[in-house]
Amino acid sequence: MTPCNFTLIRNPFGQLVFTGAEGDVHEGVVPVRAFGITAPDEGLALVNAHGKELLWIERLADLPEGPRQLVVEELANREFMPVISRIVHVSSFATPSTWDVETDRGNARLVLKGEDDIRRLNQQALLISDSHGVQYLIRNRQALDKPSRKFLERFL
Repeated sequence: MTPCNFTLIRNPFGQLVFTGAEGDVHEGVVPVRAFGITAPDEGLALVNAHGKELLWIERLADLPEGPRQLVVEELANREFMPVISRIVHVSSFATPSTWDVETDRGNARLVLKGEDDIRRLNQQALLISDSHGVQYLIRNRQALDKPSRKFLERFL
């Protein structure tokens, strides 16, 4: 369990401010995930503006509601990685190709410059980088519908 002998607030400038048990105050604190894709809610660190770890959090759920909400908000601001739930259309099976996809953040159109833009993270997870540098995640390619899996097979 994560110790609760600290406070975490947001200052008027929007920065997180961490106050430790001994009264030490750190502004500009940033939450960092250890395993952002494979275990996003486990193993987080709060680090100061110089990158020094102030607090290790085993599980996000271990934090009290207030600090947990601040950490979740800050992570959402820092990380933008839409999760693909369905591949609707692919313009061509040769690259470059344009993909129309459904994500957890709405519909999107992305352009793959080459097959190298699709990276395997583990047996099921894929990371897809589009021509603008936005990274899309497929957590479990087997969980996609059959047409989406067929589109992917052409590129893997």
